[in-house]
Amino acid sequence: MIMKKKIGILYGMERSFPEALVQAIKQTAPKGIEAEPVMIDAVEQAMTSGYAVIIDRISQDVPFYRAYLKNVASTGTAVINNPFWWSADEKFFNNALAVRIGIPVPKTVLLPSHDRPVDTQETSFSNLKYPLDWEQIFSTIGWPAYMKPHAGGGWKHVYKLNSQQEFFDAYRQTGQLVMMLQEEIVFDEYFRCYCLGGKHVRIMRYEPKNPHHLRYASDKGPASKALLATIEEYVLKLNHALGYDFNTVEFAVRKGVPYAIDFCNPAPDADVNSVGQENFEWVVQHAAIMAIERAAAHQANSDNLTWGTFLAEHVRQSLSKPAVPPLPGTGSRRKKS
Repeated sequence: MIMKKKIGILYGMERSFPEALVQAIKQTAPKGIEAEPVMIDAVEQAMTSGYAVIIDRISQDVPFYRAYLKNVASTGTAVINNPFWWSADEKFFNNALAVRIGIPVPKTVLLPSHDRPVDTQETSFSNLKYPLDWEQIFSTIGWPAYMKPHAGGGWKHVYKLNSQQEFFDAYRQTGQLVMMLQEEIVFDEYFRCYCLGGKHVRIMRYEPKNPHHLRYASDKGPASKALLATIEEYVLKLNHALGYDFNTVEFAVRKGVPYAIDFCNPAPDADVNSVGQENFEWVVQHAAIMAIERAAAHQANSDNLTWGTFLAEHVRQSLSKPAVPPLPGTGSRRKKS
């Protein structure tokens, strides 16, 4: 008797991608692997989900779903993307990691929120110099510049700024958001790339200045093979380091150098009406391949999540270090006989 393994798709308002993905898995999966939309009822701690794999498309907007996914991941479900890492990750760290692994990114500076967070007061910021050295920051980044939230996505609260006055006017509008100020890359070409399963890459021309439904439409000719090879190398390198199974990476190419602009998109747009039919068919096909492979490899009651090399290497280094001896007077003592 073949033990059935279920693949669940967790999604919100979107329809074209999750519905097509369920059908693609049903049509191509070997016997014993099934697919369906996830259905959640009462959630009890340490409760198994009944799914070998769940593809998460919505928990970034629904905290209840994120908590549910962490719970079922702890019992063995392979959640795509890893909900623990997704909760910890953000765009400013992404840039720091890219610098560390040798991938070009725009010069970027982190900014404290303009308004104090709830339940804090002036004395809560004893360790923060104020005012910041704005002249040094502006000299480092230059004008024009982009200001955007250090976490989140969807082109929300993004400002293009041309001067200090524009900066301070916009900064006052950001409230309690933690922002980052980023150098503008005046690009000759722009690409958005799907990466699935840490091995399947789809490089797409992209025009961020176009209306949303026309951003994947481009009249530019083919890019050079050398540039495309570099972009693919960078896409794989970033996603291996971060540990994302399903992500998009954007590159602005300036004078032949691809700069990674945005690569924290663990629930990227995959709607047929925005990405176009050809790209849509590719992402459905390769998401199905990835999900089926993960279901086939699933081991019950084990850790079936993907962990990036950045975290895995730090864990290995930590485990290889000798144990820290206890401080004098804090170790265990033998009882006197």
